[in-house]
Amino acid sequence: MIPESFIQELLNRVDIVDVIDKCTPLKKAGANYSACCPFHNEKSPSFTVSPTKQFYHCFGCGAHGTAVGFLMEYQGLSFVEAINELARMVGIIVPQETRDPNKPAPKVVLGLQESLQEAAQYYKTELKKSPRAIDYLKGRGLSGHVAAKFQVGYAPAGWQNLQSVFPHYESETLSVAGLVVENEQGRRYDRFRDRIMFPIHDQKGQVIGFGGRVINPEDTPKYYNSPETPLFQKGHELYGLFLARRAIRDAGRALVVEGYMDVVALAQYGIEYAVAALGTATTPFHIAKLMRQTDEVVFCFDGDNAGRTAAWRAAMNALPALTDGLKLSFLFLPKEHDPDSYVREFGKEKFESEIKTAMPLSQYILKHLSEDNPLQSQEDKVRFLNEAEPIMRQISAPRSAMYLRKKVAELAQLSVDEMQSLLKLPGLNKTPVQARPKLTRTTNSLYKRFCLTMLMQPALASKDDLLWIVGHSDDEILLRQTIETCLVHPHSKPVVIMRELEQKVDAKIMRELEHELNALDETLDLAQELVGARQQLQQIYLHRNENELLAKISEKPLSALTDGERNLLKSLGSKPKSK
Repeated sequence: MIPESFIQELLNRVDIVDVIDKCTPLKKAGANYSACCPFHNEKSPSFTVSPTKQFYHCFGCGAHGTAVGFLMEYQGLSFVEAINELARMVGIIVPQETRDPNKPAPKVVLGLQESLQEAAQYYKTELKKSPRAIDYLKGRGLSGHVAAKFQVGYAPAGWQNLQSVFPHYESETLSVAGLVVENEQGRRYDRFRDRIMFPIHDQKGQVIGFGGRVINPEDTPKYYNSPETPLFQKGHELYGLFLARRAIRDAGRALVVEGYMDVVALAQYGIEYAVAALGTATTPFHIAKLMRQTDEVVFCFDGDNAGRTAAWRAAMNALPALTDGLKLSFLFLPKEHDPDSYVREFGKEKFESEIKTAMPLSQYILKHLSEDNPLQSQEDKVRFLNEAEPIMRQISAPRSAMYLRKKVAELAQLSVDEMQSLLKLPGLNKTPVQARPKLTRTTNSLYKRFCLTMLMQPALASKDDLLWIVGHSDDEILLRQTIETCLVHPHSKPVVIMRELEQKVDAKIMRELEHELNALDETLDLAQELVGARQQLQQIYLHRNENELLAKISEKPLSALTDGERNLLKSLGSKPKSK
């Protein structure tokens, strides 16, 4: 059986936008994403995905659920298969709890996210107690408002300060979360000590790690990030993205800088659309995340050798993710400046004027390849072609690839056809991939899956389930009747229960149920399947109830709301009508 704790950790780590976008291409639509529904035929998009709530909903056919539910519906997977598929997507292994009482159960690490959130709160509190840390931030021009917005904190000096926060300091959770380190002698101590702390958030705003910066310039390393954990992979996360999403949409661009202090400093001056990679080069995963927010990404690097090296790595990593609708450009600051110092000396207006004149990707590639190559001799041009060839092979966006090839051929004094023949570059006029046909399965097969598990093992039915099934659709009637029948016949075979249900449920639905029953995988863990289907259905009902309550309350004038209704509106992120 898959541990419940693992399922929760997995859902914290998975982004439903990534999951659905692989099956149905999504387009940005305000704070959400939209597409034509994959579960029924339609000409205009009515299918929306919320990255904040990690939920999808179709206003046309009513299909809705989480990432697990989507895979179960779209690919026809069982609950366990969907969990395994999600785990494969993020590169982790699904643990199994043993049912053999003679075998010890495997360790399951609980509460990673909760521990990180508690640590973040502790660091925030400690910042208020440290005049030295406060003076440092003020010296960097940081206001209390911006520090609070980014939840900046301070890890005090000392080896085991977190012991005052976590009574179970020896807990494996703290070491897996990257908060505590154990040396070769078995002694445990805090990972972060005497550092300004910058919490790293996932797409839902939850703390998944930290970046720590020294106060004393003589201390090393200058920046220190959390290690990779089940929640945090530095190659997938961007510092500041959760807070920058709205500003990125408003500005129409995202600015990628090198450090989290740059992100915070730029926000202090009103440039709130900046993000930073976390101790690694910009990866294709980073580019893909940013592409879901905007069509323009500007990389800003220091003008020194390290900055130029980082810029070239970013450019090369971006090539596989490049599309014809994406504009990538590169801004290099003077050698004596980074974004933090530049914006403090010259201000927002000057900095943004520099952004607007940033060098486009194609121009940057050609400049980089030719800056140490005079392109005078035949040997120069051969070397130029040799260096350009692997770059051109990585670009699959047809228009971008064609224009770059023309420029490379021109500099090499060849025609495009001559270069194409010489290098045997892949063709750009590929036959479009045929779209996957719309599914013919009904969107409510999750209800039927719940029924199927009970038909196969009626003793799994619970009268408590009748309390949350409140609708009167055909599928809800089927679900209610199946539970009631299984409660009466807990040890009967499926055929007996089916015969009973035929008297109470629509004939067409019974035929569909019988068809799915015949196709059911007999090796399924029925108890686990029922638990998974129940969780998905309960989340669907919760989401539906929230929307119904929200619709009713939002119609009321502000003055007519009770305190409870005001709190509900605040928690659901909506606004009532003004009177």
